[in-house]
Amino acid sequence: MALKSDSSSPDEVRAKADHANGKMKRKAYEKEMHRLQVELCHLQDWVKETGARIIILFEGRDAAGKGGTIKAITERVSPRVFRVVALPAPTDREKSQMFIQRYFAHFPAAGEIIIFDRSWYNRAGVEHVMGFCTPEEYARFLSRCPTIEKDVVDGGIQLIKIWLEVGMEEQEKRFNARITDPLRQWKLSPMDLESFRRWYDYSRARDQMFKATDSKHAPWHVVHSDDKKRARLNCISYILSLIPYKKTKHKKVKLPKRSDKRKYDDRASLKEANLVPEKY
Repeated sequence: MALKSDSSSPDEVRAKADHANGKMKRKAYEKEMHRLQVELCHLQDWVKETGARIIILFEGRDAAGKGGTIKAITERVSPRVFRVVALPAPTDREKSQMFIQRYFAHFPAAGEIIIFDRSWYNRAGVEHVMGFCTPEEYARFLSRCPTIEKDVVDGGIQLIKIWLEVGMEEQEKRFNARITDPLRQWKLSPMDLESFRRWYDYSRARDQMFKATDSKHAPWHVVHSDDKKRARLNCISYILSLIPYKKTKHKKVKLPKRSDKRKYDDRASLKEANLVPEKY
């Protein structure tokens, strides 16, 4: 489906949206985000109507902006259609299974879009770099992953793989913000600090992952994310362009008249309830 836009060229749109310091104006960002979130609602209707099955997986370094992008996608849609999956570390039982097995349980049924906040590609990233898997397990994953994804796609699921690429200086800036901001400190773990130290190890793991798993049936799509606002807009716009959705027709809704049958003072009956103090 072609997205609605004004007649301005991309350079003109960007110029209107920019502050003098190069950052995107909040008003321009919110206006464009609203337009894209309306399109996401149209996509939701189409997925429900057609029974489409879609997986969108997000990968990238720590502090690349995965959480904020996913939040922007899901903010105005139903969590029953757009389901976010962020699995914890595998249990001992799950470690004994085929590596991708625990993700299969979360694959979409008809009318669902599953968003993986990290995915089976943990094996190609953190598990490989940190030594949580053997070299043989790592090589086997890279070898077999394209075949497994081909089976997924051939089975009727659209698979969209997004890599958010944050630069070294911007990642350091975001990590420092997590250290000092109490609202962000929960995002910082010992594993994050180790990944920060091993920048080039993760770069090599990324490069090898792309080389082995960037396939015609399931290609990687890279989004530069140093500018969070632009990254979110670019990512959502591109995802929408990959899905052949159409705006579905809705029946005109009219509120029915409320029945006065068995009418009573239903506010008075709450006087004995344990009410929350109204501090604000």
